[in-house]
Amino acid sequence: MREILGRRRRLRLRRKEGAARLDAALTFATAWQWPVLPGAGTAPAALRDGRGLGCACPDPDCAVPGAHPFDPALLAATTDERMVRWWWSNRPTAPVMLATGGRAPCAVSLPALAGAKALVALDRMGMRLGPVVATPTRWSLLVAPYTLERLGELLYSKDWVPSSLRFHGEGGYLVLPPSEIGAGQVRWERAPSPPVDPVPAGPVFRRAARRGGAPVGATPWLPDVEAVLDALVEASTSAPDGGSRLAY
Repeated sequence: MREILGRRRRLRLRRKEGAARLDAALTFATAWQWPVLPGAGTAPAALRDGRGLGCACPDPDCAVPGAHPFDPALLAATTDERMVRWWWSNRPTAPVMLATGGRAPCAVSLPALAGAKALVALDRMGMRLGPVVATPTRWSLLVAPYTLERLGELLYSKDWVPSSLRFHGEGGYLVLPPSEIGAGQVRWERAPSPPVDPVPAGPVFRRAARRGGAPVGATPWLPDVEAVLDALVEASTSAPDGGSRLAY
């Protein structure tokens, strides 16, 4: 009897998680016009470090278990509601992946400890931050879209950029909440917030109705990458691991 009740609880939990991911994917795609697609997801596996889950992709040594596109590939990312519903109806527990760049947000990610330090520094500066995605190992700050040329100019002006700092621009991807990957749960360290001005400058912001009882307003506000880059470089450089940690 206990086994049956346990199975029922797990089934209800999976259904609830699947509904939350579908709802989130629909908000990203249809309300905010962020192109999304399902990630590879996780599978039970004996990892070398003995932690977390393995990846559902065929690579036994996958460096980012569950946290990358696989089938479909990244180019399939879309804002089409019917496609999003079909994907998560068939794979309700799949991670939600954002295809970064273009008209979609870009991101800068760094090890979790350095990320926490960077947020403290930016808060002290009075800097307004956009959404911040947190996994147990890395934090990612979403920023306004940038080109590779502009990023190159910004990085060229730095004396040194730690290898642990990663840039998710055009052709890249980022896992979004409420997903689960090999490293653990993906959550908002800083939740998305709407623009202050009703008609902000820059990219077009779209309005959407409420979905699932949650208010879905204007596309979240995003800072410029230049505004946060110095603090992220400094935090990564002074991290205890020397700024070289590559684990996701």
